[in-house]
Amino acid sequence: MKRTSTSSFGTGKRESHDASAFYARSLYDDRFAAPASKSEMAVEIPAPDGWADRLYCQSATDMSVLPDNGVALAFTSPPYNVGKDYEDDISLTAYLDLISEVAAEVYRVLRPGGRYVVNIANLGRKPYIPLHAFFYEIHMRAGFMPMGEIIWRKARGASGSCAWGSWMNAKSPRLRDIHEYLLVFAKQDFSRPDRGESDIGRDEFMESTLSVWEIPAESARRVGHPAPFPMALAERVIRLYSYRDDVVLDPFMGSGTTCAAAAQNGRYYVGFDVSPEYCMLAEERISQASA
Repeated sequence: MKRTSTSSFGTGKRESHDASAFYARSLYDDRFAAPASKSEMAVEIPAPDGWADRLYCQSATDMSVLPDNGVALAFTSPPYNVGKDYEDDISLTAYLDLISEVAAEVYRVLRPGGRYVVNIANLGRKPYIPLHAFFYEIHMRAGFMPMGEIIWRKARGASGSCAWGSWMNAKSPRLRDIHEYLLVFAKQDFSRPDRGESDIGRDEFMESTLSVWEIPAESARRVGHPAPFPMALAERVIRLYSYRDDVVLDPFMGSGTTCAAAAQNGRYYVGFDVSPEYCMLAEERISQASA
């Protein structure tokens, strides 16, 4: 197969592509963390005995019950600070401080080459709050390296929405969100230094490596939580970014979707939440998924 390389004009084929010329450009300056050396990646990975396959009804700002380097994948959808029944009314600064504290703990417990995937939506219109932009800054400051972002398209059209602003008029039209973001970060390197058993099929892999995922939203009434994400979303993230028998963490587990999906797909799980009610709900959902 003929190899391609970075071109000043463009190239139509990407197989066996050598992009070293692109990554050597000044665009990649010291804002981006350099991948770790082999010696930095060579750490002892703790066995999941005793601390995994457990839910912790406490804040993820302190996950000292978990060892360093034990988690392979973290996937979460944090509270958005928009007034759901489990949220306090705090300032944007205080909210981002919370996300930053959790990011530091997730970084600590992730193994080298581990991934952190964060589901987030942007907020408001007057003005629009680009939360995902703030999340990039926070997580890169914590040491994470961005791997890309996925647009989760929840619906083809927001047929139930009437937030048009000025109807059929340029005075003040409003955009209606039908998507959220999945921000993908890595610890120390973009590649796992270890080998394991992947369980993703060819067609699912091809679909999962596209930057837009079309997965219907979950029913809050059916799950019993104001803001659940669908099991199919968690399963796709888990099968794409982790091996079987890896430990999967959700630091804001809510109704326990990530943990239930991990248990159902041959992974260990760990979940954190401050709500006793949602901890109980998550336990029930995991039991059902494991049955």
